[in-house]
Amino acid sequence: MTAAYQRIATDEELVREALAHPDRYATLVERYEKKLARYIRRVVPLSEDDIKDVLQDVFIKAYQNLNDFDGSLLFSSWIYRIAHNEAITLIRKRKHLVRFAPSSEIDDDELDAGVVEAIAADDDVEEEVGRRLQSEQAQHLLNELDPLYRTVLVLRFVEQKDYHEISDIMRKPMGTVATLLYRAKKQFRQKAGSYQWNLSA
Repeated sequence: MTAAYQRIATDEELVREALAHPDRYATLVERYEKKLARYIRRVVPLSEDDIKDVLQDVFIKAYQNLNDFDGSLLFSSWIYRIAHNEAITLIRKRKHLVRFAPSSEIDDDELDAGVVEAIAADDDVEEEVGRRLQSEQAQHLLNELDPLYRTVLVLRFVEQKDYHEISDIMRKPMGTVATLLYRAKKQFRQKAGSYQWNLSA
């Protein structure tokens, strides 16, 4: 497999390559290692050593289950889901206080998927939140948010995932994702009001 092919091949093509030639799984690891490290770093309070441990577990688990990869999902959604679950599992084992809910406040059937765009559609808020989340000051503020809100904001604005992908990663219906994102943006703006932002970069 040439370097050029590795760059242009789709994830699904690389999965097929890895299943046929296990040594080629390293290409998928290289493609996602930095992305997943960034995601974990943003979402959960782990040290760099812990992040490395989580990534190792993620890629081992993904490899072990590659034959069972559900082709109806994007590979990226599938491996982000594994990364998310592994990070949360580690934190809970260490008995950190991570409250992944206002889920008691959100019924998974609360919204019909048809209103997804309507409930989260606020172009001014989208632009403001997205821009601020790219600033260096964002992590401190993200750490003050409810973990569930932090997760959905990072997936949407840092990882640039669409609603379908977020739904797959978090295993929540589209309507619930829209509700979470709407409330997350609201909480973010409220907390951001007391910050002095440098958005010139």
